[in-house]
Amino acid sequence: MHRLDTLFARLFGVFLIAIVLGHFLAFGWLDYAGHGPPNRLPPSMQTPPPNRPDGEASALRPAGPEFRPGPEFRPGPPQSLIDRLSWILGGPFLFQLVALIIAAWVSARLLTQPISQLTVAAQSLSDNLDSPPIAETGPRETREAARVMNHMRERIVAQIQQRGRMLTAMSHDLRTPLARLKLRIEEIEDPQVRNRATQDVDDMIALLNATLDYLREQRSEEPWVLYDIYALAESLVENAQDDGADVRLAGHCRPIRVQAMALRSCLTNLLDNALRYAGHATLELHEDEQYVEIRVIDHGPGIPEEYREVVFEPFYRLEGSRNRYSGGVGLGLSIVREGIERQGGTLELVDTPGGGLTVLIRLLARE
Repeated sequence: MHRLDTLFARLFGVFLIAIVLGHFLAFGWLDYAGHGPPNRLPPSMQTPPPNRPDGEASALRPAGPEFRPGPEFRPGPPQSLIDRLSWILGGPFLFQLVALIIAAWVSARLLTQPISQLTVAAQSLSDNLDSPPIAETGPRETREAARVMNHMRERIVAQIQQRGRMLTAMSHDLRTPLARLKLRIEEIEDPQVRNRATQDVDDMIALLNATLDYLREQRSEEPWVLYDIYALAESLVENAQDDGADVRLAGHCRPIRVQAMALRSCLTNLLDNALRYAGHATLELHEDEQYVEIRVIDHGPGIPEEYREVVFEPFYRLEGSRNRYSGGVGLGLSIVREGIERQGGTLELVDTPGGGLTVLIRLLARE
């Protein structure tokens, strides 16, 4: 019984039933139809027709005593090729074809339904580790796959929780000595040495904060809400303009379902990058039936095409210095791309017409 509850056993059983049923219908039709249309009787059974000269052939009566075919008589199939093909295609072939098509459709449904359910559950699990465990139902192979994936989910959640505890401890253990070190630097009499040491400590604190933010973004799970993208863009532009930045807003789009705080963080990071390198930025919104596009446009130095993928790697920076005022620590674009992809969107770097860089975000228009 254990081997019967498998996908192979189900497929084999369905097709076996289909073949047997197809042949059963074919033989039943042959028996009912008498093996095809009747043929002409043999010459020995022919007799001249009444009121006609003797010797003229007739298939209506046999010579001698009156001939009556008994129940054991079955005329054979038609002799011509066309008659044979029309007889076969119109009878057993049609029955078997219909039976096999129905059986194939039923078997495909039986096989793909548990796999489809497992795929949907796995996709939900990949999007949100806090989603319910996958139901361990269906054939043995599907139940085993669901059990393994649920076990994997438990281990991933446990590792993330352990990493969160390590981050908390690291944050506490590193911030305290760095703060004490910064206070002691103030006692240095040489202003040049004091400024350089202070800058180094500030860079270490910035690197620590950026790393913690990056790891926190990776493990955070924010609920989905219907959010007004235009209101968010308008708020970000107004805040930047209040700080004296050259930022403009263009276009419009409808509200869609997103992770609001993650999207706000991504757009804020992109605007800061544009202002840092170009001194100005334009935020454009576009929409169609399927997607909402957000473009952060600048006319700065841009990024060479051969570097437009590696800049998304953590801690990668185009310039050699590690001055956080000139280029940060190399985590901003990594956080932005992961935040956008976590919402099912895409992020692409393209050239701005006339020079510069455009960050193109495309989000699925969920409502």
